Amino acid sequence: MNLKILLPFQIFAEKKGVSRIVAETREGSFGLLPHRLDCVAALEPGILIYEAEAEGEVYVAVDEGVLVKAGKDVLVSVRSAISGTDLGQLREAVEREFLTLDESEQKIRSVMTKLEIGLVRRLAEFQNE
Repeated sequence: MNLKILLPFQIFAEKKGVSRIVAETREGSFGLLPHRLDCVAALEPGILIYEAEAEGEVYVAVDEGVLVKAGKDVLVSVRSAISGTDLGQLREAVEREFLTLDESEQKIRSVMTKLEIGLVRRLAEFQNE
């Protein structure tokens, strides 16, 4: 298989001769082999594993995204990714960087929630008049 991992502004990895891929979704982990039917999957933050003859088993910590398999091509598009060899350190990176929101994103979500609540209240008042 041909694996391409895309980030919003660059290609993170492009590998040929990949024999298997394991990815994480909300339903759990699933594997891809070269002759599997084409599919699309929503990825959760976690560890993506792929195996190539030249490199062996490689671990990549990925943020949420999407995986598309079409023929021999597998395209993974995620917000961010970190490659490494130590599975423990990668799992910590997933928890630290991908599962926790940074302060600015939390503030933005808080403001958006307040705006939405205000809009719903005004619509309810308008409807009651």
